[in-house]
Amino acid sequence: MSVIKPFRALRPIPEKAEQIACVPYDVIYEEEVRDIVRENPLSFLQVTRPEAEFAPGENPSRAAVFARARENLQKFIDREILATEAEPSFYVYRLASGEHSQIGVVACCSLDEYELGLIKRHEKTRPDKVEDRTNHMLEVQAQTGLIFLTFRGTEKTRALLREIAQTKPIYDFVCRQQIRQTVWRATQLDEWSEAFAEVPALYIADGHHRVESANLARKKMIEKNPEHSGAEDYNFVVAGIFPAEDLRILAYNRTVKDFNNLSEAEFFERLRENFSVAETAETKPQKRGEFCLYLGGKWHKLIFNRQFSDDSDPIEKLDVSILQNYLLAPILGIGDPRTDERIAFVGGARGTEELVRMVDEGTAKLAFSLFPTTMDDLFAVSDMNEIMPPKSTWFEPKLKDGLLIHLI
Repeated sequence: MSVIKPFRALRPIPEKAEQIACVPYDVIYEEEVRDIVRENPLSFLQVTRPEAEFAPGENPSRAAVFARARENLQKFIDREILATEAEPSFYVYRLASGEHSQIGVVACCSLDEYELGLIKRHEKTRPDKVEDRTNHMLEVQAQTGLIFLTFRGTEKTRALLREIAQTKPIYDFVCRQQIRQTVWRATQLDEWSEAFAEVPALYIADGHHRVESANLARKKMIEKNPEHSGAEDYNFVVAGIFPAEDLRILAYNRTVKDFNNLSEAEFFERLRENFSVAETAETKPQKRGEFCLYLGGKWHKLIFNRQFSDDSDPIEKLDVSILQNYLLAPILGIGDPRTDERIAFVGGARGTEELVRMVDEGTAKLAFSLFPTTMDDLFAVSDMNEIMPPKSTWFEPKLKDGLLIHLI
């Protein structure tokens, strides 16, 4: 069973929700943050990314950045732009863009269940990023954004989601990315808890660093609380929980800065050891085992020329693993993509145009467009308690920060 808990959200007054809502803190460049805040002084990026308020080149300490985050959050509260819900509630959150729509519940989940492996992960985290976001949480005393969980939908959860979607929402607006954001407040607490009691496990789709940071923040708060009981708000993490059948995964693409001391001819010679290579007009692979490579103003299709047996490790068969194990590591010398500064990751929402721009402008020497990982891949790896290569999945659309804040 999965335990979900209602909470008293700190949330925007309805007429300011569209201005407050912002993209997750880790999917946007600093210059983009500056532009957005300049255009929209109510953007919640002032809380999640306050470093952009400092002058370029000022290089404030992280302590100063987090103190600014706390001040900005308090200003929103003092101005009564954000207010705390009177009673604990669940929330239903729908994101719709074109023909795609996904609807799920927002609730708090137990960090004990996360530690026990009942909330399953598929990525490792970087200690420096975890520590940074932990310090942000401790300073603002809040979880300012949702982790993104998924599960195998049940008839009970689908029925509850359909039912509340027929009622009047508390928020309904189209954001600057042209995604319709609709949120309802759900007060049938027992019904939701009973529905999720039938869900055997929850899976992290996105937000591994957020949940690990919430867990580390909890440990630090326990150390300072001699009256710790386990019921405190810091023992839970706020999440958007969506049925897997609704979700859309885009590719997580890669760029590399150089040929690892190879000439271009030597690179292609090595490449043909495991891939067939041909110039192409395509910029996105059409199926698994295919990759599109951009360099020197041209696209090339790479087709992996080895076969895996049916009982092969599911991680080994992932396209991100094939690229890493047969190209990035042996040819380009990128042994650990988590720490190697020669590689960069580009979320699929930015499109292959971003890959072309980075190579043409000289930020990178070559770029790889990948076929997306699937939900079945994610479930298979998570159920084995194994870890995917870094940056294997890019879920789109992203859940907004600032709409439903969990005070700890």
